[in-house]
Amino acid sequence: PGPPSPRAAAPPAGPAGALSPPAAAASKWVRLNVGGTYFVSTRQTLCREPKSFLCRLCCQDGPELGSDKDETGAYLIDRDPTYFGPILNYLRHGKLIINKELAEEGVLEEAEFYNIASLVRLVKERIRDNENRTSQGPVKHVYRVLQCQEEELTQMVSTMSDGWKFEQLISIGSSYNYGNEDQAEFLCVVSRELNNSTNGIVKEPSEKAKV
Repeated sequence: PGPPSPRAAAPPAGPAGALSPPAAAASKWVRLNVGGTYFVSTRQTLCREPKSFLCRLCCQDGPELGSDKDETGAYLIDRDPTYFGPILNYLRHGKLIINKELAEEGVLEEAEFYNIASLVRLVKERIRDNENRTSQGPVKHVYRVLQCQEEELTQMVSTMSDGWKFEQLISIGSSYNYGNEDQAEFLCVVSRELNNSTNGIVKEPSEKAKV
């Protein structure tokens, strides 16, 4: 019999259970079906909060939570997809971004469901800040008109304090002579925010703006 026919050498076997590069790359990505809307993200992003629902659902060491998958292999999550965008973006870059048309209370509800403690704190702080801003009401101003001569303008403007701000300068001409020169007179309009009220009674601001 002749020599055995040559055969192509088989590729060396890798470690048991090792994935080929394409399979390894595919395993980094996770597909989520949230209330009928699909989202795609990496396991690293979804597992950024170790105690979160998403990390427990699809962590790399083996999921802690059982979940059904649809025909595409996406995890099925029965939640409102409208509010899932801010949740996923927070896990991606650590910033809270909520579109104007979204209710912050809705984002808070989802953050609590997915058990992302740091995001829950951020949303609660934003809601509290907005409530405080609303309770203060619109900003009111008090105005005063001060009369002064030309030589007093620089001193008056430079010594204004206690929250007063220059608004307008109106020339009212010369009313008398001082020595050999006419002394021009002006009306100076100043204002300040009126934010010190108690039980609806507005307190008069201090007199520090007067020269």
